[in-house]
Amino acid sequence: MNFVDDESSETPPKGESKLESFLFNCELSSKVPFYTFQGDEEEDVEHFLELRTVCLGEGAKEESNVVEVTAMNHLGKTTSVPIANLHVKCLPMVSLGEFELKAPVTIRLKAGTGPVFVSGLHLIASEVEYSDQSGEEDEEEELPAVKPAKKKKKNH
Repeated sequence: MNFVDDESSETPPKGESKLESFLFNCELSSKVPFYTFQGDEEEDVEHFLELRTVCLGEGAKEESNVVEVTAMNHLGKTTSVPIANLHVKCLPMVSLGEFELKAPVTIRLKAGTGPVFVSGLHLIASEVEYSDQSGEEDEEEELPAVKPAKKKKKNH
């Protein structure tokens, strides 16, 4: 899904989304082995989880810590995928780039005792409603009037 804000056009295309982002993090361990991310159930609002990093915390043992996510695929079926296999000695942190999933998403410590920290962004996309007059009036008030250039008379 593309959330690019294009301010160059005068009239935004219908169905454009407004995007808000908030910091997300959770800690997984043998005591709390999973976290389920769910957005509020509001109309015209979609919640996404953009995972950025998965890293071992202080006190992690010398063992494999496997982190998996469970979310819906493009067919609407729930699927689980391992996203990181961390180890203190060789791979204590993984950068996932901008791994975006639509809510609900469950993040689970499949193997190991952690602690494992998962961080990223909570994205909230909502439909933007535009009134035809308000945006254009604001633009007109902000821009100074353009005056035509004066023509110079030729002296022969």
